[in-house]
Amino acid sequence: MEFGIIKKVLFPLLFGSIVSCNHQQYPVVVQTKVIHDTLIVRLPPVPVVPPSTTSSLDSLLYDVHTTGTPNFNLRKPNFVVIHHTAQDSCAQTFYTFSLERTRVSAHYVIGRDGRQYHLLNDYLRAWHAGVSKWGHVTDINSCSIGIELDNNGKEPFSGAQINSLLLLLDTLKKTYNIPSSNFIGHADIAPRRKDDPSIYFPWKLLSEKGFGLWQDSIPPSINVDSNFNALEALRIIGYNTSDSTAAIIAFKRHFMKDESSKTLNEWDRKTLFNLYKKYL
Repeated sequence: MEFGIIKKVLFPLLFGSIVSCNHQQYPVVVQTKVIHDTLIVRLPPVPVVPPSTTSSLDSLLYDVHTTGTPNFNLRKPNFVVIHHTAQDSCAQTFYTFSLERTRVSAHYVIGRDGRQYHLLNDYLRAWHAGVSKWGHVTDINSCSIGIELDNNGKEPFSGAQINSLLLLLDTLKKTYNIPSSNFIGHADIAPRRKDDPSIYFPWKLLSEKGFGLWQDSIPPSINVDSNFNALEALRIIGYNTSDSTAAIIAFKRHFMKDESSKTLNEWDRKTLFNLYKKYL
């Protein structure tokens, strides 16, 4: 599809909240019908390919219909990916998203004051994950909702911002029946490229509210089996272990609040073992 069609048809519909700062959700059913019907009208007709006159399959005559069909479903989000913007304001983020050359977007942005901006209908595919992988899923954009938190990555997240995020996550989890384990960070799915959300992000608090998993309280006396394969455990949790160092750093950033070490110490291994059993 040409970008011109998307820009003329979708941008006025999907990015109107940027101008108005209206953070209410779009009416999904009506909005989707408008987008679908408008694009169908503007798309060129499917070319009719005449059946071959020389092929042995001449008897398989067929017609190519160009009228479309009402029988389709929208994508169902099954993951939520949390980011920090790595920029200094919501206005700067909105500007970045508006540029065609950046090829980035997200469904939601949450400001430092807790205000939510709904930029893109949840059922549409935002460009927030990039080259990424979680478990066997390699096209994260097609099955996820992207949430950007206005934060430069070098400072704690405000209480108002996290409280607003928790309210949004609760709505998304209930609306789309998203599993608790499927609330993850950008660095989890792209450990070689990304570090967001930073070590300041309160994953433990989110887990207590039902969004993402967290380790249990681990007695110091617990020992990990000597046969325990840490990289295999990381893979089972979902990390892409093709770059084992990047996977370890991403795991430690998320669960240990530490990105200074590239190796797993004994306590890291105990934590990983505890978490890995939750995914079996």
